[in-house]
Amino acid sequence: MDAELAPCISIAPLLKQLDSRSSEAKPTAGEIALALSHIFTNQLSPIQTTALLTYLHVTGRDHEADIIAKCAERMRDAATQVDKKALRELVRARGRKEGGYRGGLCDIVGTGGDGHSTFNISTTASILASSLLLLSKHGNRASSSTSGSADLLLSILPIAPKITAVNNHNLLRIYAKTNYAFLFAPTFHPGMKHVAPIRKELGFRTIFNLLGPLANPVESVIEARVVGVAEGALGYDYAEALRLSGAKKAMVVCGTEELDEISCAGSTNCWRLVERPNPQFRGPKDEADEDYTTSDDDAPPRTLVKIEKFQLGPSDFGLPQHALSDVSPGKLPHQNAEILLRLLRNEMPREDPILHFVLMNTAALFVIAGVCDANTSDMGYGDDGKVIDEMGPGGGRWKEGIRRARWAVESGEALRSLMEFIHISNSFDTQ
Repeated sequence: MDAELAPCISIAPLLKQLDSRSSEAKPTAGEIALALSHIFTNQLSPIQTTALLTYLHVTGRDHEADIIAKCAERMRDAATQVDKKALRELVRARGRKEGGYRGGLCDIVGTGGDGHSTFNISTTASILASSLLLLSKHGNRASSSTSGSADLLLSILPIAPKITAVNNHNLLRIYAKTNYAFLFAPTFHPGMKHVAPIRKELGFRTIFNLLGPLANPVESVIEARVVGVAEGALGYDYAEALRLSGAKKAMVVCGTEELDEISCAGSTNCWRLVERPNPQFRGPKDEADEDYTTSDDDAPPRTLVKIEKFQLGPSDFGLPQHALSDVSPGKLPHQNAEILLRLLRNEMPREDPILHFVLMNTAALFVIAGVCDANTSDMGYGDDGKVIDEMGPGGGRWKEGIRRARWAVESGEALRSLMEFIHISNSFDTQ
């Protein structure tokens, strides 16, 4: 049924249950997610939508892992669907396996709303990372900052990528030609238009700020990701939401300044999802035996995904600290686009604070994806092949990540990846 014509549904009983003063049993994560899903089909009245988002916020239930995971699942179900089977086959054919990286799609994203107005770190890092990984950057225009990921890309001169033309029908054509794709949220989540005016008027962060990083339209094909959150208290629960959603290789980060990136100014709290062997597994011990199956639905899995917490600092990447004021220009999108191009053209000094900030976050995604596990290196032109095998906090080769991130810039490979995306996206007609 057309969302514009769908009949309204009342969630008054659920709203009553959410009321902290109510003696009724509290609604389950599934019940809350179902109620939220009616927003995407325009079946909730503006008043009940406002009440639902407000109740979830004031009761803190929008920070519960199972609710975040269930609501994100509903949001993905309502999205414009991509042919996952065909995409998976293409990724399997094109992905460059190295170390622990199996060639799958990756993403690096923040929940936003940290109030620091830093440069577009995760977007720039995603471009650098596409030199070695297949990247599926899911993003939107700014809601609280001056320059969102989409604003940045649309401000590139002389020709910007036509991100509004990228859709579920041509996404595979992009990945057939290049490692980088930007998935513009309004294109893939048309149902979000029904709540946009309400979110803007509410003036506080709602559960939708947390759902974005988990609502990537190609979620089921994503192998690894780094997600920044703007509240340290949310870190573990968000990592658990990722685990409940099926993620096996991910890291949630929050700078101690309540920054939704790996901080260049001090310590960053990290919650890493790591696969560990399950001692209760009863099948063959050889992990290469991928054909092993069992009819016992309750049989223990081969591996378990654990959440491991640690801290990272700039020194773990072999870099100095920089004050956030040095990387928070608060500039307009066209100004940030100029900085982006200078960085990708290798026109910045090697010790530039913004460059260091970007390199650290790129390095983190390289580590989480697994390419830094490789004991050899043959990235291409300019790679000296000298792997840095030093282990840092959480068992990561963070300095090796920096070596690879610098190569992405200095070899020109990151710039080439972006230019390929610009070229192919401009060959599409805007729907």
